[in-house]
Amino acid sequence: MVTIAIQAGGSSNRFGKNKALTPLGGKPAIQYVLDQASGLGDEVFITAFAEEAYASLGIRTVPDPEPHAGALAGLQASLEAAANDTVLVLACDMPFVRRPLLEHLLSLANRADVIVPHRGGEFEPFPAVYSRACLPAIRSALASGNRRMISFFPNVRVLKVDEEVLGRLDPDGRTFFNINTPADLVEAERLLHGL
Repeated sequence: MVTIAIQAGGSSNRFGKNKALTPLGGKPAIQYVLDQASGLGDEVFITAFAEEAYASLGIRTVPDPEPHAGALAGLQASLEAAANDTVLVLACDMPFVRRPLLEHLLSLANRADVIVPHRGGEFEPFPAVYSRACLPAIRSALASGNRRMISFFPNVRVLKVDEEVLGRLDPDGRTFFNINTPADLVEAERLLHGL
């Protein structure tokens, strides 16, 4: 049993408006993420501060604890709200996430507390699989004022998915493309239409 949690609580400062609901190819950007994750879990929700904004999607929204609290606080909210121990967490602004990669991450879920892509020497915390067993370490990190997404990793079991595997599952690396700025949206439209 798997929970799918899509984080949409970011402040979108560089973008200037709600990235998740921004039209891309005629539908909200978050819809691409929802489509790729469809059927992978028996529970799906969005974490966001402005819950009412997502009513039109027909998906349950879990409130972020406070506005602009950051992705780690959103992860805590996701894990606390999840009905299942295994939670696939995605970001709302990654429209080219690849389903084969999501399926692979989930296939490893019983091997560690965090199953996370690792590329260019860095962890990619979205998409990744997190166990509810991470909650004590996340709470401790937040209580100490550490809001970095990977700050709790030393205190849980982490399994890295390396670049060789990522390259097989997502050869062009587009899973990790984020829409952070208006220029990124223009690029996303270009990629979407194969220009």
